[in-house]
Amino acid sequence: MRGESHNPKTVVRKQPAFSLLKYRVLTLLSILGPGFITANVDNDPGGIFTYSQAGAKYGYTLLWTLIPTTIALIVVQEMAARMGAITGKGLSDLIREEFGLRATFVTMAILSMAFFGTIAAEFAGIAAGMSVLGVSKYLSVPAGAALVWIVIVKGRYKRVERIMILLMLIYLTYPVSAFLAKPDWNLALHDTLVPQFHGDTPYLMMIIGLVGTTITPWMQFYLQSAIVEKGVDRRHYPMSRLDVIFGCIVTDVIAFFIVVACAATIFKAGGGSQGGAGIRDAADAAAALRPFAGEFASALFAIGLVNASLLACAILPLATAFNICEGLGFEAGVDRRFSEAPIFYWLYTLLIVFGAGFVLIPQLPLLKVILLSQVANGILLPIVLFYMLVLINRKRIMQEYTNKPWQNVIAGSTAVIMVALTAALVWSTVT
Repeated sequence: MRGESHNPKTVVRKQPAFSLLKYRVLTLLSILGPGFITANVDNDPGGIFTYSQAGAKYGYTLLWTLIPTTIALIVVQEMAARMGAITGKGLSDLIREEFGLRATFVTMAILSMAFFGTIAAEFAGIAAGMSVLGVSKYLSVPAGAALVWIVIVKGRYKRVERIMILLMLIYLTYPVSAFLAKPDWNLALHDTLVPQFHGDTPYLMMIIGLVGTTITPWMQFYLQSAIVEKGVDRRHYPMSRLDVIFGCIVTDVIAFFIVVACAATIFKAGGGSQGGAGIRDAADAAAALRPFAGEFASALFAIGLVNASLLACAILPLATAFNICEGLGFEAGVDRRFSEAPIFYWLYTLLIVFGAGFVLIPQLPLLKVILLSQVANGILLPIVLFYMLVLINRKRIMQEYTNKPWQNVIAGSTAVIMVALTAALVWSTVT
């Protein structure tokens, strides 16, 4: 009898705790998506190339930059997610309402041109990655364009989000490639925690590239729009914040392994001299791994590049279409049908077609296109951060969810640093 009287009490104690845990897990899974996807898509072909170049030219010595950039990325992304959850509006919507249509139109036009250059660079990543696997760009680029168009236009938000999260798992190819390269983990950990500075211009330029490729303007527009479309509100905001933090940490952990893989192979093969070895694009990094880490590591690196390119080719045109349609007051959203948001879907379609077609132009100086788009994004980021800081500190809009002083300091410092880095980039380019 004592055993019988004890069991019901045990059940009564454990059931609420289990139910609460189950509720929290299900809630986290339901919110997981926008922050995680946005941050990880930032590891696009341009980002992979930049991280590969950092490892190939400077070994492990630039790994320390990933810590401050991760902190800045979390702060900026959390601001975008918070504005979306509290206001229920995209960033372009808020800019139009608070700053007027004229300022919005000029900003959207400049941003869209920069975004288009980045979209072309993403399709170039498909071409580069598939070339390592022996497939011509005249087959891989049109096939990739058709695939991302079908997934987005014919899908619905929840289904598209699940596909995106599933594809994120392919980023695990980079940690595997890094381990196959047999790096010096002690040295890698030391250089991650102990900053190293060098006054030479190429080293400083590489730091600019690492910061610029981690925090980009399109991310803020897409994340806030995705938060709104997913229906995240202030009740779900704490879980959404965890989604953002988790995504930002994961994306820079992947960046860490890309740097390590190239440092342990390409840099080491060049004799370990800083600024020595170099690569022309991310596909070069995949091919260079072959003699040092084996065919398997090389193929994994290339597969990761193609996967990153496909994800970016789907998301970047979406971000641009959201940016333009919200700014000008047109209907936008993946959950809407083509007939309900024709301008949004036609913009998305044209960006896919012209972005892919641009890459297929013979003898196109694509590296210059990529460089110009990165410079444009670097110049525009402080402007976007200015808008965000003004909007998120207006109590009329955000109520009690305005920024704390330390958040303003980090976001404002990021804007100032990006202005200084962009000025240094432009100066070094013209001199």
